[in-house]
Amino acid sequence: MSDLFHKLLIFRTPGIGPARYAELIGKFGTPAAAVDSLCCGQEHLDTVQREMDRAAELGIHYICDESEIFPAGIKRAKNHPQIITVRGNLETLKRPAVGMVGTRHATGAGMGFVQGLARAFAENGYAVASGMAMGTDTAAHTGALLSQSDSCTVAILAGGADYIWPLENERLYHQILERGAIISRMPVGYKPNRGDFLRRNRGIAAISEKLILGEADEKSGSMATVAFATEFERQVFAIPSHPSDSRSVGPNRLIKEGLATICTGIEDFFPTNAKQKFTNHKSENINNDILNRLGIIPMTDSVLAELVKKSVADVRRELVMLELYGRARKTDGGYVKA
Repeated sequence: MSDLFHKLLIFRTPGIGPARYAELIGKFGTPAAAVDSLCCGQEHLDTVQREMDRAAELGIHYICDESEIFPAGIKRAKNHPQIITVRGNLETLKRPAVGMVGTRHATGAGMGFVQGLARAFAENGYAVASGMAMGTDTAAHTGALLSQSDSCTVAILAGGADYIWPLENERLYHQILERGAIISRMPVGYKPNRGDFLRRNRGIAAISEKLILGEADEKSGSMATVAFATEFERQVFAIPSHPSDSRSVGPNRLIKEGLATICTGIEDFFPTNAKQKFTNHKSENINNDILNRLGIIPMTDSVLAELVKKSVADVRRELVMLELYGRARKTDGGYVKA
């Protein structure tokens, strides 16, 4: 059996996380000796072998923490996962990363700002890291993908590296595979539960040199990511927002209490000539079929799907893009033209 197989047998044993894994290796010296102490049954061996076979079929790589391309930020974090799975361009792991997180229910203006910021970071040599959720995460990944650079974005997933969630971002997932990388600490094919999203947030904070918070409610998962970033001694920045909006509570409090540096634009990070790259590109990728159906009366995504003869998932993806470009706006009753 290979060294990787032995490591996975340990790491995939229920109840063994990074701390226990390190303890076992320290005690027994080698993964093979540690496996012998666990007395793994044939069913467990078969399960791990099936996972490795499936990973090979999908082009998913196992990267151990002694590898030179294992993300340095993750490796520096206490109790980091000793093995991660990566799908996509491995060169992305060599870039410095900036994390961008925020609410799934971001405003069009908020998403547009994050998108422009992400594009500028990507064009200045960074990989933009986020969690591939709707809203702010989508804006971050999409902005990076608007750049002309490869290795431009990395998505940290709560499930396996092959598990696409949310389904509305299936297209985005494949775009990231082409130009960046997907990272997970979970088994291939794994469907996440609630606790796994907190571990995903920890991963985003760990991999990032800097973390930028967009719109976020006080009790959102994004605020947990900020807490992890603070624990890892990362630089934390927050984008201020209008105080009457509940989505401003998180970033505004961090700025007020001195827990985050205010972020007002790309010039906070790069020379002033980088301003030229900080654009929203409202005219790109606009879907006229959906846009032409919108007006001042709110229309739901299901009604739009019926009108344009597309699936609800496809319509939701395109509505997100329209929001990003400031051409549509979400209201309580549906979507209207902005």
